[in-house]
Amino acid sequence: MKIKAVKLYENGFMSQTLAFGGEGMEGVDPEVRYRSSLQNYLIDTGSEVILVDTGMPAEVPDAVPDEKTLIYMGRRVNTYVDALAALGCQPEDVTKILVTHKHADHTGELRSFPNATIYASAEEARADELKSLPNVAPVEFTDGPYANFEKSQKIADGVWYIEAKGHTTGNSIVIVEDGGLYYMIHGDVTYTDEALYANRLSIVFEDIAAARSTLDAVRAFIRTHPTVYLSTHTPLGCENLDARKIVDLDNPPASVPVGEIAFGQTSGKYVCSVCGYVYDPAEHNGVAFDDLPDDWRCPRCKQGKDRFNRA
Repeated sequence: MKIKAVKLYENGFMSQTLAFGGEGMEGVDPEVRYRSSLQNYLIDTGSEVILVDTGMPAEVPDAVPDEKTLIYMGRRVNTYVDALAALGCQPEDVTKILVTHKHADHTGELRSFPNATIYASAEEARADELKSLPNVAPVEFTDGPYANFEKSQKIADGVWYIEAKGHTTGNSIVIVEDGGLYYMIHGDVTYTDEALYANRLSIVFEDIAAARSTLDAVRAFIRTHPTVYLSTHTPLGCENLDARKIVDLDNPPASVPVGEIAFGQTSGKYVCSVCGYVYDPAEHNGVAFDDLPDDWRCPRCKQGKDRFNRA
């Protein structure tokens, strides 16, 4: 069994407000920033290639951060298909894709794999991002409990797809068993590992009670299983994988400082940091993003204006 990171963006940042503020802002410092990135993962079982999520759509413009930006994934280093090629994998090699959830930074290039079976929870399979794809197989999690998680589906020997609602109503995680370790590919249960150790939820969720239940279950699993935590939005995901680093919830590692942030010029377009929707004034009668009403919300994921980054 081999797990590889599909590296897409690097040298970004996120605020503690975004990463820790889901259940309230007590103890949250908006001036604190953590490193951010974007990577998804590939599982090579020896007999098939399984992907977990498929990055941003290739055509989405890079965001341009400013002082108010809550999360900036960083500079794009590769499109998803090119990043796979760098790992020696072509679209036709992929047999299965496991979708943690519907957001565009996790589903953006599903269209590039028409011959793979796409597994998504039944709720996510009905989402706009997936419902038009003919190769989606809705998952009902019929294989019973997996450890302390109530519902699971076995995808291959050592590869489990697990119901983990909250971030979205159909959110899932993937656990890979290999060499006595448990590799948890969790999508956005947390945005950064610091939130896992601090037991804090992000401000991005569809069901806060379910998100709390899922994080509790994740932490309970980690307490009883040697777990390598593979995140999507922090370079700690890649670093944990490279080092086979096991989570020790009682001994959080020191955070690596964010590098220098370059604030650039904007095109007038804005990109939703949650779902990837691009607001282009040219497509909205020339109405600038700043002139939209304060209660305007993303037409795709219903997040507020503060979730958008300049592009």
